[in-house]
Amino acid sequence: MPGGFRPKLNICHMYPDLLNLYGDRGNIMAFSRRCLWRGIQVEVHPVSIGDKVAFSRMDFVFLGGGSDREQNLMAADLMERTGDLREAIEDGLAVLAICGGYQLLGKYYRTITGEVIPGLGILDLYTEGGQKRLIGNVAVEVELGGARQKITGFENHSGRTYLGNLEPLGDVLAGHGNNGEDGKEGARYKNVICSYLHGPILPKNPFITDHLISRALERRYREAFLEPLDDSLEEAANRVMLKRLLG
Repeated sequence: MPGGFRPKLNICHMYPDLLNLYGDRGNIMAFSRRCLWRGIQVEVHPVSIGDKVAFSRMDFVFLGGGSDREQNLMAADLMERTGDLREAIEDGLAVLAICGGYQLLGKYYRTITGEVIPGLGILDLYTEGGQKRLIGNVAVEVELGGARQKITGFENHSGRTYLGNLEPLGDVLAGHGNNGEDGKEGARYKNVICSYLHGPILPKNPFITDHLISRALERRYREAFLEPLDDSLEEAANRVMLKRLLG
């Protein structure tokens, strides 16, 4: 970026009053703080049911998970925004979708009773409900931007998600991942990252956070250079968890 110029990113936090399981609001905090530490201005736009939002003007969108009741309320509202969200995603909008938000971007969720809950159909994936919850700490090997790293998080979901023509976020080293069967966790499409990892995922894994910041800057300004930060504390915490999970 030219000397003296301070870029600005608009962050869209979808339904913060409804979706904040396991402290996932921390993803907004981590994204914002790592921008501010680098002199990148941020403006957070909380969007609740019925609020207007122009996704084309946003640089990063976060969609979290909640209880079934909260997700049903949110899903009905978000359905009306599908066209605008799809168009922005195709244009390269950076998105992080966690757990219920991840499921909602797909084609449908079929409950254990056989009820089919339609998704937004933006991503080629679907979810089947399971009798047993998939719970515990997870380690995943991820490749983003040509670099490979091991990330960690915590999962707690009964849905089993299956990908169509999509790349997973990474390979499960420990834990269950998308469905406990295929050894894959999460999904990627353009600048969208989906995952079942709470924790929250971004404070625990600055590698993922910086990837999303870079993609947002490139879409807005056609270039991105991130000054390195001191991530020694996060890296040490991850090493402890990886040692515990992998031995």
